[in-house]
Amino acid sequence: MTVDDKKHIDLDEETLFTVSQIFKALSDPTRIRILHLLSQGECSVTHISEHLDLLQSTVSHQLRFLKNLRLVKSRRNGKTIYYSSDDDHVINILQQTINHARHE
Repeated sequence: MTVDDKKHIDLDEETLFTVSQIFKALSDPTRIRILHLLSQGECSVTHISEHLDLLQSTVSHQLRFLKNLRLVKSRRNGKTIYYSSDDDHVINILQQTINHARHE
């Protein structure tokens, strides 16, 4: 079946922009590492920083980027903010890509 045989629905500008931003997020090794860690459970900035051997300022900057795309969410417990993944679709894409890279 060709495209001509199906009803063709074009992508609107907002969808195109959002998709490109998600791929932009997944194109950065630091953000990939953070998302992969958060896919395994909730973490504080301190935990992410220590576990991935990154500066806290770097982690905070990347989390802000990911939160703006709604790929991560946060919750406050006292003075500590905990982050977790917020989009199972993107985490599935990330995991499938990791599996592909490892030829699993």
